[in-house]
Amino acid sequence: MATTPAAHQDRTLLITGGTVHTLTPAGRAEALAVRGERIVHAGTAEECRAALDGRVDERLDLGGRQLMPGFVDAHCHPVMYGQNLAWADVRPETVADIAGLVAALRRHAEGLRPDAALRGFGYEHRRLAEGRHPTCQDLDRVATDREVYVMNASGHGGVVNTYTLRKYGITAGTPDPLGGRIGRTASGEPNGELWDGACDLLTGPDGVKITNHGPNFHLDDPADVMRGHLLRAQQTFLAAGVTTIGDAQASRRELSTYLRARDAGDLRMRTSVYLTSALLDTALDLGLGSELGDDQLRIQGVKLYADGTLGGWTAYFPEGYAADCCNHGQLYHDPAEYADLVLRAHRAGFQTATHAQSPYAIGMVLDAVGKALADTPRADARHRVEHCGLPTDDEITRMRELGVHAVLQPQHHLRTGDGTLTAIGEMGHRYNPAGLLQSAGTEFAFSSDAPVAPPRPFEAVAAAATRETVLGTRLGTPEMRLAVADGIRAHSLGGARALHRENEVGSLRAGAFADFVITAADPYRMDDLAQLARTGVDETWIGARQVWSAAAGLV
Repeated sequence: MATTPAAHQDRTLLITGGTVHTLTPAGRAEALAVRGERIVHAGTAEECRAALDGRVDERLDLGGRQLMPGFVDAHCHPVMYGQNLAWADVRPETVADIAGLVAALRRHAEGLRPDAALRGFGYEHRRLAEGRHPTCQDLDRVATDREVYVMNASGHGGVVNTYTLRKYGITAGTPDPLGGRIGRTASGEPNGELWDGACDLLTGPDGVKITNHGPNFHLDDPADVMRGHLLRAQQTFLAAGVTTIGDAQASRRELSTYLRARDAGDLRMRTSVYLTSALLDTALDLGLGSELGDDQLRIQGVKLYADGTLGGWTAYFPEGYAADCCNHGQLYHDPAEYADLVLRAHRAGFQTATHAQSPYAIGMVLDAVGKALADTPRADARHRVEHCGLPTDDEITRMRELGVHAVLQPQHHLRTGDGTLTAIGEMGHRYNPAGLLQSAGTEFAFSSDAPVAPPRPFEAVAAAATRETVLGTRLGTPEMRLAVADGIRAHSLGGARALHRENEVGSLRAGAFADFVITAADPYRMDDLAQLARTGVDETWIGARQVWSAAAGLV
């Protein structure tokens, strides 16, 4: 593990000349005192000098700017995000129709070896002019002699060309894998779509396999390339002011990449990892439980899946979708199997984090957590519901009673709220009801789910405050909205609590790490929420060291 030089451990830093937003009951302060990597005091300049015993080795003058805790992104996929940044960009912002998607893939192919797999990320079928997914025949227009794969913006699947179907032996006779779906034509032939558990088919005989434990986005590249993907993603997180992250699905691919980056001294973000539940038996055989690691890199818990995605219409609705009553979505596990996974993880001391979007799936999680807590009482377990898109009022109350944290992504309803309304009808107006969670006293955090949305904390905060979609639709009622101050807290201290790290990050209190960002404008006093959404940071600091600045980039 990399160590901090002794000289840095004792170095003192006094920050003055602006406003310090502590996110503690003390509120705002005029100065911050730091020794080594940790905060000594937040208060007046005089108090901070005294807290440093009058010895100030370095000073930082804010010049009238704002200083606040570094953002915490409690649910994201940094390695996947960095890899996707290297793929063709087929997001709605860049591609309007299938012809444009094909053209984008062809342009991207010009920079690749002739035999290299060609991949793209970010299409949303409802925002393509055709209003449908591309097919294998559409992607055959790109190439017929190499793999072509475009991943849906949800990350839960996508579409491949005919070459890929043949390479991996996917035919009309291939059954749908447990927890997954192979798209088919009316005659039963595969149409190129592979969803959720079916993504296992794309990783090859030696690749990562997670069966029905989640969508498999663990497509491998050489070790040095994977490290480059992580560093590219890290640069984006730091530029957005994110200093602590939770990797919400780690396989051997992610763990080995983090370890290589850490050992090379390149890992800057404080990283908490949630192992895919496909590794639960391995973790238990090794005797792992609770946290393992240090302040920079740690295994925090286990990631599970209840249902699929709203974006791909695989979230589970027993009554069917409003737009397709014959489509019910899917569960990754039956309730008994899922409850057993939660129980075994809980008994071992792990925190669980379960993807669940529909009311049924959220209820399934709460039932399992309730049984696990009754079997093995444990104070402050903080099991999590990831996304928690459509909780009922009763489920919100149950979450509070069970101490379960919701980890939401407001940028999801910003980008796909209209499609959700189309898919499930009026229920879609409850999507991400942060204001209701706040009113009920249920703990929650904001995050990006990058690459599903980019790490832009201020955009997430603004989206929760307006509840407007990119097409201008206002979702739900006013009580579902969340004030800006509460949104900032959800993306800092709320995220820290979801990661069990509130004593280290998420607020500027004595003993916490000096992880902070500096902004030119005061986000708490910005009336124009569209402007808030575009707000960036001037500087990002981790452990009292500047790791990014708008002027210089990565330090």
